[in-house]
Amino acid sequence: MATSSDASDQNVKSRRPAESAFKQQRLPAWQPILTAGTVLPTFFVIGIAFIPVGIGLLYFSDEVKEHVIDYTDCLQVDENITCAEYINKDIMASCVCQIPFNLSDDFKREVYFYYGLSNYYQNHRRYVKSRDDTQLLGRLSLTPSTDCDPFGYAEEDGVRKPVAPCGAIANSLFNDTLTVYLQDYTEAVPVLKTGIAWNSDKDIKFQNPHGDLKTAFANFTKPQNWRKYVWELDPDNPENNGFQNEDLIVWMRTAALPTFRKLYRRVDHSKTGFATGLVKGPYLLKVEYNYPVIDFNGRKSFIISTTSLLGGKNPFLGVAYVVVGTLCLLLGIILLVIHVRCSKSTTEMINVNPRTPYS
Repeated sequence: MATSSDASDQNVKSRRPAESAFKQQRLPAWQPILTAGTVLPTFFVIGIAFIPVGIGLLYFSDEVKEHVIDYTDCLQVDENITCAEYINKDIMASCVCQIPFNLSDDFKREVYFYYGLSNYYQNHRRYVKSRDDTQLLGRLSLTPSTDCDPFGYAEEDGVRKPVAPCGAIANSLFNDTLTVYLQDYTEAVPVLKTGIAWNSDKDIKFQNPHGDLKTAFANFTKPQNWRKYVWELDPDNPENNGFQNEDLIVWMRTAALPTFRKLYRRVDHSKTGFATGLVKGPYLLKVEYNYPVIDFNGRKSFIISTTSLLGGKNPFLGVAYVVVGTLCLLLGIILLVIHVRCSKSTTEMINVNPRTPYS
């Protein structure tokens, strides 16, 4: 007859890990022995390598020229009211404001226009998933993904229809129109609306349905906050309509941080007078103000920028390299001094005995 002690022995055995190298912690391992001969050279090598790299990154970042215009509180033309207040009364109202500005330097090479937003959390989990990727591939369905709720359906002429493109990201598409005029304020700087999105996005993630776009989207309606249907976003460039509209594609690539900028236009350098970029002097920014941001204490800005071999202006990476390299050099020097002044010689280490004073 089994006793209680036998039962407890069986329970203990049943809880024993399997007889494997992993569960019994018999896997081979390597544990480095940190000595002055290995640690000190590592600190010096990292410091000597990182500081020149950081200086190079800072140099290329400083080569980029930028001009930032915050137009959140610009006044409506010929009125003593801000456009933000004006459209806050009627979200579908249109407001125009003009901001003169001056470029103090020539903007040479490729020139790009960006729009910037702050305090705008595109990285919110529900916002990021509020889209229908199958729909964006051109596979239209009268039943959008539930991820789009509550922006999957909208009423049009009293009829409830599916939305294309559906979801919170598409519904909040940035729709300000930003135009830069030359010194005499009569000729607009020529820009290109294409070539601003990632090729991988336009060629793979976003596809239009086959056939005529207006016919293909006949059973769908536009998002609630849009002023145009998806097939008429760019009347001048038919190939830039539908889901392959590059403004839409750029916006749908959500930002990771609450302060971000997105590429808006490229200056057309093939036009006469703009082959080398933008010359210094007075300009005028005309804004068709449609996008509300004051409700969530956001800010809007327009950015003119050039690029370098490493892209846009971003001094953070260069500063980080210089700081890490400097700290490594300082730590290396401090540890080297401690090692020289306080370490024991090989002979002293060999002759250590119980009576050797601890110091």
